[in-house]
Amino acid sequence: QLQASGGGLVQAGGSLRLSCAASGRTISSYGMGWFRQAPGKERESVAAISWSGYSTYYSDSVKGRFTISRDNAKNTVYLQMNSLKPEDTAVYYCASGRGRGITTGSSGMDYWGKGTQVTVSS
Repeated sequence: QLQASGGGLVQAGGSLRLSCAASGRTISSYGMGWFRQAPGKERESVAAISWSGYSTYYSDSVKGRFTISRDNAKNTVYLQMNSLKPEDTAVYYCASGRGRGITTGSSGMDYWGKGTQVTVSS
């Protein structure tokens, strides 16, 4: 089970740190990803990280502002979000990939956590 937390309401330009804690499953051998879905829009990949943490991926819309990281000893993945914009408003989900590498497509993920709401006010 994956549990995302850390969402909330923040003003534009602010920061939030999302956490994704795994229970009942060791995620250290799997690539992980963060996705988001805004109202009326499709779910999109935001960031992804390989099992070791050495490889990362960011969508163009968040590159330079968001940082994905992981602590395998804590079975947790993080998403540090800086310089937030109103267009970052969405429900954010973490997911576990099927393998060790980077996965950016929803179909490549096999476990999903419940989302956490991020709202950025202008």
